[in-house]
This record gives sequence, structure tokens and C-alpha cells, in this order.
Amino acid sequence: MRSKVTLKELVGTKIIYAVLLVCYYWMWARRDWHSYYETIQNMVVIFTIVFFLLQASRVHKYSKEEKDELAIQNLRRTDAIGLKIMIAATVFIAFACAVRAIDGPTAGYALVGTILVLAVVRFIIFCVMDSKGV
Repeated sequence: MRSKVTLKELVGTKIIYAVLLVCYYWMWARRDWHSYYETIQNMVVIFTIVFFLLQASRVHKYSKEEKDELAIQNLRRTDAIGLKIMIAATVFIAFACAVRAIDGPTAGYALVGTILVLAVVRFIIFCVMDSKGV
């Protein structure tokens, strides 16, 4: 891997972190058991370890490279938008729990699902802002 590490790549890999979070929550919150669950769990754990090792080397390489200041500003704007979306979603989920519209495990799935959707939306917004040079 001799290619230059971009901020877009680092933002995009946050989607994989969110998918891993959803997988781990599913492993913790499920109430049934099938024989193939153990295989899925082992694959997720091995993928997580390998992904973290590869990602650590990419982040280390990125820290040594010259930074794109416009991309960093766009990422900060994108994070501000994402924070507002997350606050609104969390308040909605909390209200739904308070009025007993959803139970605990469903609220957990809603929260990790929101994190996954937010990671994808964050990447899309960042790519659009970065490509237009806003």
C-alpha cells in the first residue's frame, strides 16, 4: 500500500466501524441461538482484529502526511450536521421509550441503526462538500 491516505478514506472506514457495532450489538442482544451463530461470531471477531491492524497502519501513515485544510474544515462542518441529526434521533428514540412505544432491545437496535445510518450520511455529505470545494 504505497497510495496516499486521504481524509475521505478515513471518513469512509467509519462505516465499517458502524457495521461492526451493529454486529456486536446483535451478538449481545439476541435472545435465540442457532448453531451457525458461533461461526458468524468468529468471523466478525477475526475481521475486527485484522481490520483494526490494517486501519492502525493507515492512520499512522496519514498522521505523517501533509494535511488538506479545506477537507478538515469540511469534515468539521459535516460533523456539526451529524451531531444535530444524532441529537434529534436520540430524542425521538428516548421519547418513544418513555411512552412505551418501543422496548429496550428495540431502542438499542434503533440507536445502533441510527449510528450506522449517520456514518453513511456523514460520508455522503463529506464527499459532496469536498468535491464542490465548499
